[in-house]
Amino acid sequence: MTDTTSKPTIILIAGHWLGAWAWEEVREHLIADHVRAYAMTLPGLDANDPERATKTLDDQAAAVLDVITELEGSEAHPVTLVAHSGANAPVSIVLDRHPELIQRVVWVDSGPMATGTIFAPDLPEEVEELPLPSFDALAQQVSLEGLSTEALERFRARAVPEPGPVLRQPVELTNEARHEVPTTLVCCSMPSAQMLELAEADHPMFAEVANLKHLDVIDLPTGHWPMWSRPRELADLIQSAASRTN
Repeated sequence: MTDTTSKPTIILIAGHWLGAWAWEEVREHLIADHVRAYAMTLPGLDANDPERATKTLDDQAAAVLDVITELEGSEAHPVTLVAHSGANAPVSIVLDRHPELIQRVVWVDSGPMATGTIFAPDLPEEVEELPLPSFDALAQQVSLEGLSTEALERFRARAVPEPGPVLRQPVELTNEARHEVPTTLVCCSMPSAQMLELAEADHPMFAEVANLKHLDVIDLPTGHWPMWSRPRELADLIQSAASRTN
């Protein structure tokens, strides 16, 4: 038996409409390499929860902290958080509240959010949830490159509507220590050079990147869902990032 107690603990968190299931292939690769990897479903994205449409970003951040506690994460043994896409909102809150519990954060085609950011500020209050759009509509916003017909069918079949409160709640951040947490950006649908240019130009979506003190940037050219289009390569990058000491 291989001892994994000295290896980093990795928590995988998928973005909008997705649960732990989205990481199945990546997690299989990590576990085969004897990595301690846990995939979680954020509150509001469990299809079996009758109250899921009422969940908030605070609920999601609290759930991430609960998982860290369950996995015995601590200041002495911090964890690595892997946040894909819209998981950046609750993970940004967790980083703000408890940076000492995070050894490294890996943003997968995503990045830290700035305080006051709202994902969908114009979403009407009466909209309880946002279903997965048609793929034609989705492709106008993000890249579907690399996704097979089978992957798209699975996405459609298993996607859970995103709770309205999550999309309307502003991200409130106050702790500058969040900028000290070592960070890896895995750039997929946008080249890293372009992303860094936007960060330097103070683009609202990337402005927080310019504040990070310990930053690695890696290109993994593919679409917005690399856990399906390039799972082996993504698993290797996550493992490498989690193993870094700074």
